[in-house]
Amino acid sequence: MIPLLLSLYSSFTPYKLTRPDSLYKWIGTFNYEKALTDAKFWAAFGRTVLLLTVALNLEMLFGLGLALMVSKVTRGQRALRTMMMFPMMFSPILVGFQFKFIFNDNVGLVNNALQSLGITDIAIPWLVDGNLAMFSIIFAEVWTATSVFAILILAGLYAIPQDPLEAAKVDGCTPWQSFRFVTLPFLMPFIYIAMAIRSLDVARAYDIVQIMTNGGPARRTELLWTLIGRTGYVDARMGYANAMGYISIFLAIFFTVFFFRKLTAARAELGMGS
Repeated sequence: MIPLLLSLYSSFTPYKLTRPDSLYKWIGTFNYEKALTDAKFWAAFGRTVLLLTVALNLEMLFGLGLALMVSKVTRGQRALRTMMMFPMMFSPILVGFQFKFIFNDNVGLVNNALQSLGITDIAIPWLVDGNLAMFSIIFAEVWTATSVFAILILAGLYAIPQDPLEAAKVDGCTPWQSFRFVTLPFLMPFIYIAMAIRSLDVARAYDIVQIMTNGGPARRTELLWTLIGRTGYVDARMGYANAMGYISIFLAIFFTVFFFRKLTAARAELGMGS
């Protein structure tokens, strides 16, 4: 409670790390009003929502496909499940350094592969171009967390009762119809749980972005928490940074509430209660 209360209190002060006495000066909601009218804050907010939306959907699609493929394997499935979890075990900082090397202009594996295959003659500036840099970050996020969806969806596949699937087959349903109207509704609660967990992670993304691009080029990949970190520790405006942090928490709360409502609706549709 002490760090939470201290950060909340300091968000109502002009506290600067270089001026400790400023912690005792009360300025009310000035920091919050400033954040809500700050174009840099809203730009970072928009990029965070973009990253969250794109990354979650890609992770869900790839995780679903991976889980369906692994569920069909008859031998070595335990080893495959273990291998799927490897990306989750890496530190985000290590993942950031790994993909910073992979997408490096000169010595990166991606550019070397593209040039060796004759696809391009020039080095592609993956981490320097604004649009490509965001793509690189999304790629790293998807690689890291697709296994979260795959593991939870795979658990959902094991929990599906076989009677509805056998009834659908007897009624002449195609494999796609069985998946669309029988399998997928049973998997939706598991998908929404994964989305709720991952939305909290992506909404506070910092490590990978900080290592790969440091919010650049020209702040084109600046997200909420990289902006907050820069404001608090580079500019030393800790009171203002804490105010932006508490506003940012509402993003995580919104997505969590949204996905849990979807989870409740999916469970009710299956007759599993609220």
